Amino acid sequence: MLSLTGALVREGVLAAEKELATAIAQGGKVEIDLSAVTSIDSAGVALLATYARRLRQDGGSLHLMGARPEVERTLELFPFLEEVPPEVPNRPGWFETMGERGLVAREVALQYLVLCADAAYFTVQGIWQRRGIRWSVVFYEMAMMGSKATGVVGLISFLVGTTITLQSADQLRQFGANIFAVNLIGISMTRELGPLMAAIVVAGRSGSAVAAELGTMMVSEEIDALKTLGLHPTRFLVVPKLLAITITQPLLTILADAAGIFGGFLVCTSYLDIAPGVFFDRLQESLYLKDLMTGLIKSVVFAQLIVTIGAICGLRTRGGADAVGRSTTVAVVAGIFAVIVADAIASLIFYFGA
Repeated sequence: MLSLTGALVREGVLAAEKELATAIAQGGKVEIDLSAVTSIDSAGVALLATYARRLRQDGGSLHLMGARPEVERTLELFPFLEEVPPEVPNRPGWFETMGERGLVAREVALQYLVLCADAAYFTVQGIWQRRGIRWSVVFYEMAMMGSKATGVVGLISFLVGTTITLQSADQLRQFGANIFAVNLIGISMTRELGPLMAAIVVAGRSGSAVAAELGTMMVSEEIDALKTLGLHPTRFLVVPKLLAITITQPLLTILADAAGIFGGFLVCTSYLDIAPGVFFDRLQESLYLKDLMTGLIKSVVFAQLIVTIGAICGLRTRGGADAVGRSTTVAVVAGIFAVIVADAIASLIFYFGA
């Protein structure tokens, strides 16, 4: 048994450490009598805790006895002698995981429906009111979402149109059906590829920007400040973006159609030996107004999905900068996925309705 005396405080722990080191070197069960210890502070407790941990690692134990009430109260603040069992992580089962994901999906779906309903209501209400829509903000968003995206949309659509025509030309030349490449590029760009390429580019560019902007405002509590001022976040932030992209997305789709057809025109005139006049005559014969309107209707639907999905991802952001990054990533992936699914559904509807 080891007996410690005096004040076990910061100034006296060095002397006590030598006695503890000698006693603990023997290992096994070590008992320390604290009846002569008049006071103890955090340094003394830390000393006892250090040697108690060393004993436990070597298979021994440390027992304290005879402590005065004031010393006992200090030791109770640091229960280092109680060996805490390692916490076993509780791994949820398969059904529990699926149930939790189902609840989260239900919550997100309800919030998304509420957001869409609020956006539709405030849009219609704002159009009929004299000062319901901040048109200056709408024009600014049109410039950000529309005019600054024309370059990348036009370039990608041009390359896609060129590639599609080149790939089809190699097969059509074998059967002497070069002229049908005009039908292929005209119909495919106006009905499918033009709206889809423009929507994917805008989803990656503007959908991520919407999610990042609203997510940052959520993290910095700016959304809460708007609510405190009596301003509805959907009306103040989402509606201008929704109107802007609804106006600009069909225009970007027309640009994508024209760029893709121009790429096909270059391939047909230079590789398939089709005269420019023959190309435009065949294009006029194969294309109908219905083909162009199908792509434009799709573009409006895609625009609504891009902004609303980006907005719901941004408004659900909780945490810090890393949460904003995750929300932006989810917005881009979910937006592109929703656009492709909507395109498939719309293609089926227009196909069977034709």
